[in-house]
Amino acid sequence: MYIGWNMKTNLITIAPETSIFKAREMMDSHKISHLPVTDGKAHLLGIVTDRDLRQAWASPATTLSVHELTYVLQKLTVANIMTRKVITATPDMTIERAARILRENKIGALPILKSERLVGMITASDLMEVFITALGLGEDTRRFSILVRDRIGIVAEVGNRMQEAEISIRSIIIIPLRGHEGVWQLMVRVNLEDFEKAVAALRA
Repeated sequence: MYIGWNMKTNLITIAPETSIFKAREMMDSHKISHLPVTDGKAHLLGIVTDRDLRQAWASPATTLSVHELTYVLQKLTVANIMTRKVITATPDMTIERAARILRENKIGALPILKSERLVGMITASDLMEVFITALGLGEDTRRFSILVRDRIGIVAEVGNRMQEAEISIRSIIIIPLRGHEGVWQLMVRVNLEDFEKAVAALRA
């Protein structure tokens, strides 16, 4: 699964000379936390986040009066506070790689570039939605876990049992059982109406 399949392409962008007041207004009206800064031709110059704006508001607050603070903030533009060294991705990057980059760098979004032009963006919230969908989560499904020894063919064996019982697997995740070397959890999700039937088939 690739970023290009799930990225947002209808982006709200901002110019570097835009005031931080206008940036705040745009974030609030569109209910977003990241604004890519471009030159108007899809070339990425930087990015402004909700945190950047909050820090700009707070930084002089302890030494200035309200009138002075308002005056200073009116002079600030996006170019004064934006992050210029932006971590980016490409449409062919995998979803799991993007998730790892966000986690390791403690950031909330990745602008997506193609041929050095901004073509989309994906956020941590977008990735969470992708993973939830991939896991098959929903009110019409239910999950059960099987503890198995690490051996070749175990997933196929479970799949064969489900096929014989005419049960469709909505998702399956395989992770090691912490503290038990060589033991894995197979977390299988099936349609709610097939749950009892699936458990019975595996027990048999």
